[in-house]
Amino acid sequence: MSPATRYTLGRLGLFVVFFAALLPVTGLHVLVRAMIALVLSAVAALFLLRRWRDETAEQLASIGRRRRSEKERLRAALAGDGSAAASGDRVDGRGVSDAPSGSPDKA
Repeated sequence: MSPATRYTLGRLGLFVVFFAALLPVTGLHVLVRAMIALVLSAVAALFLLRRWRDETAEQLASIGRRRRSEKERLRAALAGDGSAAASGDRVDGRGVSDAPSGSPDKA
């Protein structure tokens, strides 16, 4: 299970636990109970789910780094750097074509 999924399910679980704990309280509207449960679960998540939150942040940071490097590689390939085009992670190994994309050939 990915760290983001685990953290999201943990946050949702904390909300459900706090909401269920507030069900026996009489005199509160259901939306007020939900808001109280949301605030309490957010505060509890700061302490109880710290490790999962850090894992999620690291996963998102690595995805960002990978996308940034791929963007730089694609820009270099579009600028004419043949080694950047060859170093891509293409499955078919074709690289970047010489024809401009999106513009039909006019004869």
